[in-house]
Amino acid sequence: MSLAWILLLPLIGCLLAGAMPRHSRNAEAWLAGAVALGCCTVIGSLYPAIADGGVLRATFNWAPALGLEFTLRMDGYAWLFAMLVSAMGALVVLYARYYMSPQDPVPRFFSFLLAFMGAMLGVVLSGNLIQLVLFWELTSLASFLLIGYWHHRVDARRGARMALTVTAGGGLCLLAGVLLIGRIVGSYDLDTVLASGDLLRDHPWYMAVLLLVGLGALTKSAQVPFHFWLPHAMAAPTPVSAYLHSATMVKTGVFLLVRLWPVLSGTEAWFWLIGGAGLCSLVLGAYAAMFQKDMKGVLAYSTISHLGLITLLLGLNSPLALLAAIFHIANHATFKASLFMAAGIVDHETGTRNLTRLSGLRDVMPITALLAVVAAAAMAGVPLLNGFISKEMFFTETVFVSGNMAARIGLPVIAVIASMFSVAYSLRFILQVFFGPPAQDLPRVPHEAPRWMLLPSALLVLTCLVVGIFPAQTIGPFLDTAAASVLGPDMPPHSLAVWHGFNLPLAMSLLAMAGGIALYLGLRLRLRRLAAAVVPGYQLDGKRIFESLLDRCTSFAGGLTRTLSTVRLQVQLLLLLLATGGSALFALRQDGLPAANLRLTGIDPAFALVWLIGAACAVGAATQAKYHRLAALIMVGGAGLATSLTFAWFSAPDLALTQLAVEVVTVVLLLLGLRWLPRRKQADDGQSDEIDLRTRARRLRDLLTACAAGLGLALLTYAVLRQQPGHGIASFFVENSVPLGGGANVINVILVDFRGFDTMGEITVLGIVALTVYALLRRFRPAEESIALPRQQREGERPAPTDPRAALPDGVMMLPALLMRLLLPVAGMISLFYLLRGHDSPGGGFVGGLVMATAMILQYLGSGTLWAESRARLRPQYWIGWGLLCAVAAGLSAWLATRPFLASMAWHPQIPLIGELHLSTVLLFDLGVYLLVIGAAALILVALAHQSLRRRQRLPAAARLAGMTLQPFANLPPAATTKEE
Repeated sequence: MSLAWILLLPLIGCLLAGAMPRHSRNAEAWLAGAVALGCCTVIGSLYPAIADGGVLRATFNWAPALGLEFTLRMDGYAWLFAMLVSAMGALVVLYARYYMSPQDPVPRFFSFLLAFMGAMLGVVLSGNLIQLVLFWELTSLASFLLIGYWHHRVDARRGARMALTVTAGGGLCLLAGVLLIGRIVGSYDLDTVLASGDLLRDHPWYMAVLLLVGLGALTKSAQVPFHFWLPHAMAAPTPVSAYLHSATMVKTGVFLLVRLWPVLSGTEAWFWLIGGAGLCSLVLGAYAAMFQKDMKGVLAYSTISHLGLITLLLGLNSPLALLAAIFHIANHATFKASLFMAAGIVDHETGTRNLTRLSGLRDVMPITALLAVVAAAAMAGVPLLNGFISKEMFFTETVFVSGNMAARIGLPVIAVIASMFSVAYSLRFILQVFFGPPAQDLPRVPHEAPRWMLLPSALLVLTCLVVGIFPAQTIGPFLDTAAASVLGPDMPPHSLAVWHGFNLPLAMSLLAMAGGIALYLGLRLRLRRLAAAVVPGYQLDGKRIFESLLDRCTSFAGGLTRTLSTVRLQVQLLLLLLATGGSALFALRQDGLPAANLRLTGIDPAFALVWLIGAACAVGAATQAKYHRLAALIMVGGAGLATSLTFAWFSAPDLALTQLAVEVVTVVLLLLGLRWLPRRKQADDGQSDEIDLRTRARRLRDLLTACAAGLGLALLTYAVLRQQPGHGIASFFVENSVPLGGGANVINVILVDFRGFDTMGEITVLGIVALTVYALLRRFRPAEESIALPRQQREGERPAPTDPRAALPDGVMMLPALLMRLLLPVAGMISLFYLLRGHDSPGGGFVGGLVMATAMILQYLGSGTLWAESRARLRPQYWIGWGLLCAVAAGLSAWLATRPFLASMAWHPQIPLIGELHLSTVLLFDLGVYLLVIGAAALILVALAHQSLRRRQRLPAAARLAGMTLQPFANLPPAATTKEE
């Protein structure tokens, strides 16, 4: 359970932080810091168990019938990475406490940060490849939320979209690669996959696997040509940048490459694909970093370069190179996080990060200057700092690389050149900001940051010094444990020492430092134009390329939509009915209809009358839709009522209740939507005959299509009902409803137990649809010409001067509102009754939720705006969220009890004066359905009512009087508008 707590702590903290007050930084920071330190404590306590090559595992049944399990696995490498994620998270939390403004929604920030930490720990500890991909995508989603945290800024929204598009696309490639690995190996278990290296490398699909996995890793770690999203992610708050660049998001790709190194490396394809991408990123990232004007821009491109160094080391197919890559992952995290914190402090205290405006901050910010100088020296590879040791190991691997002459000579030369660039941009970062004459035109008067804000950076700088001076005594044991867990018996002998004598790698380091200093001085001597001429395009504009591709994809999608789809609802329904009829014929193409040996019962006159009324309503709705839409809607409701009575007639009370509740809500929904439909256009006299013929032909086509589709579905239903007993699954559900599901209502047991996972997916989709409809409608502005004005106004008549309702007695107007208010508690009790009895009798959370939602809508139909504003403080979004949480909690409760996810568990406590009480986790799941249905139905209807009020306010007086008197949920805030919109 210790491994489970490592994941649960950030997720629980995420929920708690999001529920805290808006303008309170201390409580959220204490919570997030306690969660991160708690994870560090748990992870640290597990080191003795994995120090000697041990592997910890924790397995929870997810869907045993399908062979799916939730597996957590920790070896030495996972331990090192998990400790890096959690420890860096604790330092970033402390730094963010002083960086974030009280005016920011700080609870949301810490909630997103803890969710990001949990997703990263999920990637690191996953023992199953499918599970790893799931957490992989969660990191993309969490980083999207963090990068776009200041969503009022255009650059933040665009940067977040760019990051999500690139990394999520790579995640889809990774999923395809993982599926191929599972198909080749026969399992997605990480231990099984890691033991199948020869099988994978010798398989014909190896190249496809390598390309797909490589795309996933390279997009995540911002390697060329997918590097362009990372600089634009700098729109995030600096604590996010420090965390994202040091130990989390961008390190996920190299983490995966190290994890799968035993099974995918060792081939020429691996060398050229992974090593080539790393080499390009190493050089281009370092070169571009020299010319950035933003402090965070310099650090962003340097991150691309250093990740390229790690990727190049992994591509060399050498065990020592792998060891150096793991070492540099840890080293880069320390000095890069410290540098980002220094950049954030400068921005926080001076109001700018522009290198052309900053100068001479050493005198007013001495501690920040000292910390930044040491961290930048570690990034440049200065001796006695951790970056020097790992960079010297990199030089060693490039010198002794095997291969053709070009690789043996070219790699060391390119490594030295890239290191020169690293020294140059490190010098520029420090000297231009902290040295020179004091700046005069800064937005704020600079001063030193609070000591607690400096503490995280100081601890990281101290780590750089200690590891750089005593590498074998500090990082050595942890590095050996991590590398041995990946390499196994192939672990090479090595020595972590500051001094190995005067050798070629040391000479390369000294040459790189001298060359970097000379390059910086050359840039200071106005040789930037010469550098741009030597290497054209030194400012790599990946944003322009990305947005150009995005525009092209959007244009292509628009053209495809115009070709294959239409804005006319009739055509879409026609295609839907054709697909329905085709599906019926496809299902019957082999066996055809079974023999008709069913004994037909006599026709009951009452039932026949119900069907005649329902059919008449359906035909009337189709014919009246042209002339009177409200009458057509009433007839549609009548057809639905006939369907409900049919379900009840055939002993399906659950379906009857659900259909009836859905009909009520749907009629109100369509009633609100009718006001948005445009008036039908009247044809000119000269074209009336031609249009009439086309209309008749179209209606005949629609009639024949509808009849064919209905006949096909009838035949398909008949074929299903004709199956012999024992061939279907109905008998299984009937026989096992009570013993396995604990409920006598078979329909409800199927929904919340046997197919509970399907129901969870359906309510999730319902909640997403409701939120999407609300988000679209709150920004929708219907055209004025689409509003159906009263007849007298269209014909030019003078509108009535007063509201006709004003002439009614007050009692007549008050009576409906009073009755609707009295209806709410009654409907609430009925809805709870249906909720509580649904497991054993007709009812359930869905029906109960619809009943309650209908009662709430009636309250807003009959009550005034004052009541809605002052008393009905309903937040449908919260109902949706709590509903999903209840459903997930029901599944997790079984999961934590080592039972399959969403498996029902029951208790029978003895209650005084009541007796035995049946309690089950099914009730919690049904409660989630109940809450979500209420929230979704209310949110959609409220969004429609809100738009109706907006339109009434824009119409002339006569049009408002003819409108529908609906009161919206006025407490829902309108959409914020920006200049971009």
